[in-house]
Amino acid sequence: MNHEETRITLRLPTDLHAWLTTQAKANRRSLNSEILHRIEGDYRAAVVGAESP
Repeated sequence: MNHEETRITLRLPTDLHAWLTTQAKANRRSLNSEILHRIEGDYRAAVVGAESP
């Protein structure tokens, strides 16, 4: 995965933000790290799925 970073503004529904914040605290991650962890997991699964015949 590319290690360059791009800063974005992300708008989330209040309930989704609250849930992600709770998950981040439970996983001892920052909110940013929690979001990245979840997106990267989906990204890896998509890449592996695309490579499978």
